[in-house]
Amino acid sequence: MADTAMSDSGSGTGELGTEGAFEGGAGPLQTAVWRLRSRGCWADAAALLASRPGAKPALQRTALLVERCLFTEQGWAEAEEALRGAEALAKDDDERGQAACERGHLAYASTVLGVRDRADEARSALGRAAALLHPNSANRPLLDFRRGLIAEHLSDSPESAKAAYRRAHAGATTHDKPLLLSFTWRHLAGLALREGELAEARHGFTESLRIREELGYLVGTAPALAALAEAQPEPEATRLRTEATRLFHLLDGVPTWLAAQLAPPAATA
Repeated sequence: MADTAMSDSGSGTGELGTEGAFEGGAGPLQTAVWRLRSRGCWADAAALLASRPGAKPALQRTALLVERCLFTEQGWAEAEEALRGAEALAKDDDERGQAACERGHLAYASTVLGVRDRADEARSALGRAAALLHPNSANRPLLDFRRGLIAEHLSDSPESAKAAYRRAHAGATTHDKPLLLSFTWRHLAGLALREGELAEARHGFTESLRIREELGYLVGTAPALAALAEAQPEPEATRLRTEATRLFHLLDGVPTWLAAQLAPPAATA
């Protein structure tokens, strides 16, 4: 199950959906959080939010710790504790919907990484989020994206996934969420590659990489490079994988699931 989520059924284009629930925001605190997050320092970023009152910082902190789980396959108990705290603080439908969305994502991550099968919990939580979040909520595109992940990687329904990713893509454009756009571009490109649509796949992967480089999302750049390599001919594919490998080692082997994709092919006798 985890291999499917990471490799898009062998194409090597997938990603676990680690976009989080926020994109930095304005002000010194949010800038500091973003800089730490973008370099894979999730615990340090979460610590900056720990003393802040209210549901919004608690939801941000939860998103950071869930992302750490997805990138490092560690920290599950801390993410679960943070999530329960955010659920307790949520006061209106939008905040409760965001908390349900994070619960669904944590359950999804546990399932695809082979920690524990929580697929039913993931579907139930995202369904609850859909009932709580207003159709025009700025948090709706993230929910649509995560429902696409469920459809693609837990239900093996690429057509349903494509429809959900397209809704998320349109919503991310409307609500100006560039990091989420980098994920929708990637996942739509991954589906296009599976269907043999190379030009469409290359365009989507290129856009995803461009956005991440512009945002300085360093921890997500190696996966984007590796994905684009899957759609490129040689020698460009090798160049991209070499750069992805350099960044992967620079970040001490994060994300952990990228190691298998970047490993050189086994020698044949």
